[in-house]
Amino acid sequence: MKYVLAVWATPLALFWGWYFLSLNDINFGSIYLSRRLHDLVFQIYGNVLGVDPKTIPAMIAHACIVDTAILIAIWAFRRRREIAASARRRYERYFPVESGPSA
Repeated sequence: MKYVLAVWATPLALFWGWYFLSLNDINFGSIYLSRRLHDLVFQIYGNVLGVDPKTIPAMIAHACIVDTAILIAIWAFRRRREIAASARRRYERYFPVESGPSA
């Protein structure tokens, strides 16, 4: 599962790192992080997809949220016994279960 998370997180970190650096034109002297290339890339994607280039980052963010939710659901399903035991312990900590009637 850790490899799946690494394969999922690496492109996200690279894309969003590039996106915010190029959006703010923090390019460190590189053309790859320039605002001109940022605008060009989203203009090309907008033309290919037939949508306004300003909506593409929101579409990508939505896709990232859905992917994250799917991975969390898979992780929670794989760890459902541990999660249930932890929830049970926390519940019993605040609402103790009485063992039987006291005389």
